[in-house]
Amino acid sequence: MTESNFVDYIKIFCASGNGGPGSAHFLRTRTNPRGGPDGGDGGKGGDIILKGNKQLWTLLHLRYTKHLKAENGDGGSRNLRKGANGKDIVIEVPLGTMARNAETGELICEVTHHDETAILLPGGRGGLGNDHFKSATHQAPKFSQPGEPGMEGWFHLELKILADVGLVGFPNAGKSTLLSVISAAKPTIADYPFTTLVPNLGIVNYHENRSFVMADIPGIIEGAHEGKGIGLRFLRHIERNSALLFMVPVDCKDINEEYHILLNELKQFNPELLDKPRLLAITKADLADEEIIAGLKENLPDIPWCFISAIKKTGLMKLKQMIWDTLSEQ
Repeated sequence: MTESNFVDYIKIFCASGNGGPGSAHFLRTRTNPRGGPDGGDGGKGGDIILKGNKQLWTLLHLRYTKHLKAENGDGGSRNLRKGANGKDIVIEVPLGTMARNAETGELICEVTHHDETAILLPGGRGGLGNDHFKSATHQAPKFSQPGEPGMEGWFHLELKILADVGLVGFPNAGKSTLLSVISAAKPTIADYPFTTLVPNLGIVNYHENRSFVMADIPGIIEGAHEGKGIGLRFLRHIERNSALLFMVPVDCKDINEEYHILLNELKQFNPELLDKPRLLAITKADLADEEIIAGLKENLPDIPWCFISAIKKTGLMKLKQMIWDTLSEQ
C-alpha cells in the first residue's frame, strides 16, 4: 500500500436524524363522526453507526466524505399509523478504529471485530401521537409530542493496526526485508533510512496450518515520542500488537544500548507498552562471523533473542518458533 493510499486519521462531521412528530388526529367516519384520538407515533431518526470490516486496511474511503447526515423519521398519521424510521448511516471502518469527540477528545466507541457495530450518534426518538394522552378526564387531547432532535458533532476516527506481533526498530534495521521473506507482503525495500512510510501487514505461516499476523511499523528514531521523525505518527499502531519484536542490526555500535533506546521511546510514549511480551531479533547476522556473534551473545538483553539473516534466510525458523511460543503463552 502506497503512502498516499494509507490514511489512519481523519476528521468527519456526523448528524443523526430527527425523530418524526406524533400525529394529533381524530377518527372521523360516516358512521362515527366524532371518534376518539387515533394519531400515530413518529418514526425514529436514523443512527450514525460504525461497522467493522476486515477487508479494509485504511480510512482512505472516508477522506472525501466529510459530512454524513442520517434521515429524519417520518411523522405519525391517522389510524394509529407509526411514521417510518429514518435510514441509518453505516460507516464501514477497518478493525482497530477508534472514534473520539473532536472537541473533548473523549473516546466514544471502538471497533475491533468483523461486523461489530457501534452507535456513534443515536437518532432522535419519534414523538407520541395524541392517542397516548387520552384519559377518562381528557378524552380528546388535541396535542401530540414533537420528535426529539438528532445529535451532531465533529469526530476524529483513528486507526490502530491490529497484529499479533509488531516490528520495532530504527530505520534500515531490516524490518521490511524480514516481512517480505517470511510472508507474502511486498513492502518497499531499499538501503536507506525511512524506506517504509506506512505500516505493512503480513501473514506468517507456521507449521500445521498455523499462522500469525506481523506488522512492520515505520522506523522510530530517538526522540520519536516528542514528534521527531515520523515515529509519533505511527507509534500508536504498536499499542494494539500482542507482542513486540525488537530488531537491531548486528553491525550497530551496541546492541544492548540500541534496544534500550527503543524501549525508552515506547515508555515515553505509553508506559503500558512495556507490559507487552518483548522479543529481540539481531538482524543481518550474515555480516558477522561466528567469533563475533559469540562475543555479542555475552551482552544481550534478558529477553528471548535470536540471530537472523533475512537475506541468507538463516535463523528464521527459530524466530517463528520463538514468536509462536510467546503468542501461545498469551
